[in-house]
Amino acid sequence: MTEFEKQYASRHYLYYPKGDFPVYLAYGFRPIFLLLAPYIVLSIVLWAFVFAGYINLPIENTLNWHIYEMIFGVGTAMIVAFFLTGLPELFPSVVPIVGKKLAYIVAWWVLGRFSFWFIDYFGVLFVGFINVSLMAYISYLAAIPAFKDRNKKHVSLAYSMVSIVLVQILFFVSEAKIVELDSFKVLILSLSLMLVLILLALRRVSMESINELLEQENIDETFLAKSFRYNLAIFCLLLYGFVEFFFPANSTLAYICFACGAAILGILNDFVLKDNNILFKPFVLYIISIILLTSIGFFFLGFNYLLELNVTNHFRHFLTTGTFGMVFYVIMIIVSTIHTGRAIFTNLALTFGLILIIISTFIRAFIPFYLEYSMVLYILSSILWAIPFIIYMKTFFPFLLKPRADGIKG
Repeated sequence: MTEFEKQYASRHYLYYPKGDFPVYLAYGFRPIFLLLAPYIVLSIVLWAFVFAGYINLPIENTLNWHIYEMIFGVGTAMIVAFFLTGLPELFPSVVPIVGKKLAYIVAWWVLGRFSFWFIDYFGVLFVGFINVSLMAYISYLAAIPAFKDRNKKHVSLAYSMVSIVLVQILFFVSEAKIVELDSFKVLILSLSLMLVLILLALRRVSMESINELLEQENIDETFLAKSFRYNLAIFCLLLYGFVEFFFPANSTLAYICFACGAAILGILNDFVLKDNNILFKPFVLYIISIILLTSIGFFFLGFNYLLELNVTNHFRHFLTTGTFGMVFYVIMIIVSTIHTGRAIFTNLALTFGLILIIISTFIRAFIPFYLEYSMVLYILSSILWAIPFIIYMKTFFPFLLKPRADGIKG
């Protein structure tokens, strides 16, 4: 590691708590990723066999369970890891949460998953309180430094978190029949709000990681993820989410989807640097793949509405199986590399994992056109989707269970 990189890393750990902490509790991402990767594998493979009718779960509405666990169950873990790891970077005066306090937060997430799996026994309101309160707490942690910051550079993250907490509350009150609302529709709205947070997070993660890569390769240029491109994409996402929620049969949805696809595709312009071509660097391709697949997903959704194909929920897998899967996978790789003090790298196994997520996405999206093979394709796509996270475990668990390679705490 160069002297510059050491100084850059140290800058984020100025307020690291004093004391000795177990390695797996030395920074927010470590225990989350150690639990999340196997949980992703378990959840998706289990769902495939539940959907195929080979396994029964003690849950009345298994479809809502599956969607919620993919959006909020796995999504909450990624949000916790992102904010607990990122806040000390975005706001250097923030004290990292480590040790016992971090263990309590991780246990809180585990309790949320356990309670939701047995929601029919614990009751909707109790399970809702456990799950919503964790998201509300993370929102609180994000909002304090964001609003204290004079420049308000990262306040959009706090607003995004508040919207996710509100829609999560709406899901549980609709499940409890406190309000007469289709909880499935609420989950679909939450997908758009989660995609907004993903774009906000991806902008920051890509700037940090790609600039570190440029420094690593002695390229004297700076990568900037320009806010106006992301803001346009976010506006289109919000428009799509709310129009679909309130006016699901509106014919303009096709054109709003095309607008989403075009706006997200426009983000790729950031990757065209003035003096250097980084588009085809293996690591950069990981991030570009997320943007491309998300854009493709909205284009397919647009054609679905335009041609009245009636396969909306299947094409939506481009955004769930595809975007969510690739974001989880790529961000876990980036964070587990940079924040364990190692140089950014790619290899054939990691790239193979990314390709499997893409293949799995297309299989899942086009199942309606091969209904005679639907059960086999569901199980196959789930297994293919799970393999990348097994590859992640084999590659990065040794990093997560060892101190930082550069000797810095965390």
